[in-house]
Amino acid sequence: MGFVKYEQNGYVGVITIDRPKALNALNKEVLADLEAVIDGIDPEKTRAVVLTGAGEKSFVAGADIGAMSTMTKAEGEAFGKYGNDIFLKLESLPIPTIAAVNGFALGGGNELAMSCDIRICSDNAVFGQPEVGLGITPGFGGTQRLVRLIGTGKAKEMIYSAKNIKADEAYRIGLVNAVHTQEELLPAAMKLAVKIASNAPIAVRNCKKAITEGYLADMGHAAEVEEKWFGDCFETEDQKEGMAAFLEKRKVEEFKNR
Repeated sequence: MGFVKYEQNGYVGVITIDRPKALNALNKEVLADLEAVIDGIDPEKTRAVVLTGAGEKSFVAGADIGAMSTMTKAEGEAFGKYGNDIFLKLESLPIPTIAAVNGFALGGGNELAMSCDIRICSDNAVFGQPEVGLGITPGFGGTQRLVRLIGTGKAKEMIYSAKNIKADEAYRIGLVNAVHTQEELLPAAMKLAVKIASNAPIAVRNCKKAITEGYLADMGHAAEVEEKWFGDCFETEDQKEGMAAFLEKRKVEEFKNR
């Protein structure tokens, strides 16, 4: 892929947006490469994914303003749908995803990070939805995911004012899970991904399904969702080995994903 790199490290896949001269800004070519990488991830071989940006300045600085500046109304709506569809693919991956946000995560960059399950960032990270200052709205899920992550009031403040926030504020409001130095960021993301990948993969995937399906449902239906995916883990080899290891006071050497 020209603008998106993929590397497999054991059970962890690493996606890198690689357009550093443009601060990894998203255009149709970058989005197409990202979609191809997402489509190529094998959940049988990959148990966690880390997503980051090339260079030290930017995770993704946003969508390509030059490319958007001449779009018609119909073209703008189509571009929004194109990006949204790809981000929904990322969000819907059955395996956990971690955004390692190094530097700017503005507009489409913040929206890309929010499409991941977990976000950690470097101490020079900057987050924001600056679209209203350009005469548009967030178009790749920003008006929807930001509300779900940090609450309506704070999300509206960020979106309406187009105000950027730094890493410490992003951590305070719950947009990111942790802040690291630039040097520590990717190792920390990999350490977390390896930890996730060491657990029973069927159980981890079922946890993601239960959270996704139940999050916005009423508690009665959400409990039924949990019961379904809880029960689905039983009679797997990993469940039998995990419980046997516990009872025998030993560690599981490796879950088999069966």
